[in-house]
Amino acid sequence: MKGKTLKYIIFLATISVAGILLIQFVFLKNSYNYSEKQFRESTSVALKEVAWQILLSSGNTSNFDSITPVEIVSNNSYLVNVGALIDKELLKSHLIEELKKHEIYSNFEFAIFNPVNEQMDDATLILTNQEEKPSYFNFPKNENYNNYFAVHFPDRFSYFYSRLSIIYFFTALLLLVVVFFGYTLSVIIRQRQLSEIQKNFINNLTHELKTPISSIALSANVINNEEILKSPKRLFKYAQIIQEQNNRLSKNVEKVLNLASLEKNTIKLTEEEINLTEFILEAAGHFKQSDFGQKAIIQTQFNTTGEIVWADKFHFSNLILNVLENAVKYCEKKPSVRIESFKKKKIIKLTFIDNGIGISKEHKKKIFKKFYRIPTGNVHNVKGFGLGLDYVQKITKAHGWKIKVDNNPEGGSIFTISIPEKR
Repeated sequence: MKGKTLKYIIFLATISVAGILLIQFVFLKNSYNYSEKQFRESTSVALKEVAWQILLSSGNTSNFDSITPVEIVSNNSYLVNVGALIDKELLKSHLIEELKKHEIYSNFEFAIFNPVNEQMDDATLILTNQEEKPSYFNFPKNENYNNYFAVHFPDRFSYFYSRLSIIYFFTALLLLVVVFFGYTLSVIIRQRQLSEIQKNFINNLTHELKTPISSIALSANVINNEEILKSPKRLFKYAQIIQEQNNRLSKNVEKVLNLASLEKNTIKLTEEEINLTEFILEAAGHFKQSDFGQKAIIQTQFNTTGEIVWADKFHFSNLILNVLENAVKYCEKKPSVRIESFKKKKIIKLTFIDNGIGISKEHKKKIFKKFYRIPTGNVHNVKGFGLGLDYVQKITKAHGWKIKVDNNPEGGSIFTISIPEKR
């Protein structure tokens, strides 16, 4: 699938999912508003019936049509003007009966206004199982009423849940589908990126292996000719080419084998005491003898003397060589690398300061990933597999160290390895 096609599909799928979510939430909001309206209307009718029943029991129903029985103070609070004395037990009985009749299954609390002391008396909370508890709610009042009671619904969740449970369920299901869709989409994108990276790796691997094999084959064909024995210098030259290309081939194979070893987590460190200064100088000396090292200027500055670190010599040496090789490969002028060490709060800092092309912000988070290589236009412009810094990070982590990269203000990059002091 081409990149543009995948982008269009992702865009259209995202728009579709966003549209469905918007429709679902609008529908949910409208359903909630409708349930809210239905609750107010049902409650008002139920409380009006309660007022009528109280007046009916007192034999005074003549003034019912001249009053406004129910006043909605808020979505949760109601005042009911009766205009007659109210018996608490009778009120409680009618409230439970009428609310149940209108399918309002919710906890509620009520209180009766006492016109003598102008206070709400006998505040009571009634639970859905009809259990009674004292209420401490501050009920609203109305100065225009003499005989009235107030009702408050502290928690209407059960009412809305009973009516909107199906909608809530499908909304949750839709959100779950969206989460799986997002996860699947991210997996597809990551797999596509990994496929591109692996494709580049295979191309680079083919190129890196094909070149020394071709050189060895050509040199072997020349040596296979008996006439070459008459030219010892020419024979020596081709034998030297075979040796150099064989070394190059061996190094490439070793990198791939190291990758396989790291992937299987079979790497085992054999840590021992190492004099850091002496070890760095020795590793830098080995690097100077390599093809990359012969092109570079290597400088050292040690602000620590005689510092001992615990490390695996083989992997620590490879780590240093990989960082130095990376600095030389990504440099467009005469490569120069300065190795420094200093101690800060019982942590030894080992820095590699180069004058290369530097690393942009978008690539800093990716350079330690397997197969990743900073784009330079031509895929073979910089030789390698994108395994060096991945190896560096894994070996650093295996030792319990930390590594980070910063930009060099003078141009280039600064790789810093933090090594905790061990006693």
